[in-house]
Amino acid sequence: MIEFDDVYYTYPDGTSALRGVTYTVRKGEKIALVGPNGSGKSTFLLHTNGILLPTSGTVSIGGRAVDQKNAREIRTKVGIVFQDADDQVFSPTVFEDTIFGPMNLGLDKDEVVQRAQKALELVGLAGYERRSAHHLSGGEKKKVALAGVLAMRPEVIVLDEPTANLDPHSADSLMQLLDELHQAGTTILIATHEVDVVCEWADRVCVLYRGSVVKDCTPAEAFSDAELMAYTNLRPPIVYRVFEGITNPTPTSIGQARDKLKKLKPK
Repeated sequence: MIEFDDVYYTYPDGTSALRGVTYTVRKGEKIALVGPNGSGKSTFLLHTNGILLPTSGTVSIGGRAVDQKNAREIRTKVGIVFQDADDQVFSPTVFEDTIFGPMNLGLDKDEVVQRAQKALELVGLAGYERRSAHHLSGGEKKKVALAGVLAMRPEVIVLDEPTANLDPHSADSLMQLLDELHQAGTTILIATHEVDVVCEWADRVCVLYRGSVVKDCTPAEAFSDAELMAYTNLRPPIVYRVFEGITNPTPTSIGQARDKLKKLKPK
């Protein structure tokens, strides 16, 4: 679905954000980008639908290289939800915000309305159509932003820090929704600092450090690698730190820890 081939990106102020990134996102995967601040996660995501174009190297979507001429078309295939929903939610009402993308596809009015209503149902905001998005909670705003992306019906959804500034219930609700979208066939890529979320959710982890991919593996392989954690200034999930040295292999998710405890329980 998405392929980075030796991608470098330098911002106008001279900041080198991506350094020779080669990476492939396959159809149907759930991938989490992790890394410390400044590792290049957000810059990576902005390359997935042509918001940023490489200084050198190539980003391809479905085998087609992204450039200025086809960036708009690419955005119908790859939808992105920004970390701060206020950067994405700008219309007077929730409904107007949700129909903005489909309207720009040139669809007829009935199709646009149908897509918007379906998207709002999926994110749990049916009935919010006439409400002002600016008066919603942070979690609700993020769902409005996601609904706007879903109304475009992309094949890939990319989210930057999806659980940032959300209360635990809202964060769990959003991640459950992403699971449901994935089960329906959507490829999903997130960037996050929440390593506990990663362990419970991702199929693969892409570890970025100083603009380069330093590890591509399962969550268990990444977070059980003490040298990698130290090198990249990452902290393993809480459950890993609790069980480290007690059981082998060390669980890296709550589900694995629960299974371990069942086996340790005296009969």
